[in-house]
Amino acid sequence: MEFIAKYERVILFTILIILAVAGYEFYTGRSPLGPDGMFGWWDGNIYGNENSQRVADAYSFSHIIHGMVFYAFLWLVARRVPVKYRFVMAILMEAVWELFENSSFIINRYREGTIAQDYVGDSILNSVSDVLMAGIGFIMARFSKVWVTVFLIIAMELGTLIWIRDNLTLNIVMLVYPIETIREWQSVGH
Repeated sequence: MEFIAKYERVILFTILIILAVAGYEFYTGRSPLGPDGMFGWWDGNIYGNENSQRVADAYSFSHIIHGMVFYAFLWLVARRVPVKYRFVMAILMEAVWELFENSSFIINRYREGTIAQDYVGDSILNSVSDVLMAGIGFIMARFSKVWVTVFLIIAMELGTLIWIRDNLTLNIVMLVYPIETIREWQSVGH
């Protein structure tokens, strides 16, 4: 109970941000659980129609990295702000990204510039989970030594690069400036 009392506002703001994301996405027609309407904890097939529809998927690692990067960024620019409020700021930053990521503009950009030709956007469940994954990443960075956080980011980036031929770095590159050679390499085995 002491934890809840100490972080009451942080918990409240986090819940409100998540409800705002879910509400806005529902309002714009996003599916709560994906096209099949089924709840699921995990889907590791980035080429399937259940990708970005479940609680977690291969791209959850990218959202954990977002949280770690947000922690570092906010430490640099707002270090005088108490960490609990920087956490809320990071949650808000991730929420804004989720809304932007699920806009028609970005969904079409993914389809045009990346291997995600059939991408329909995240389910509301996955969007909410992505925001929470960023929160986990923020907390991990907060309580880890810098070298541990850097190691984890590198491990997640290399791990997903080997596993699914995609990661946060390639995702950014392919959204900003699609490179056909990368897209062809990513399509091998699809």
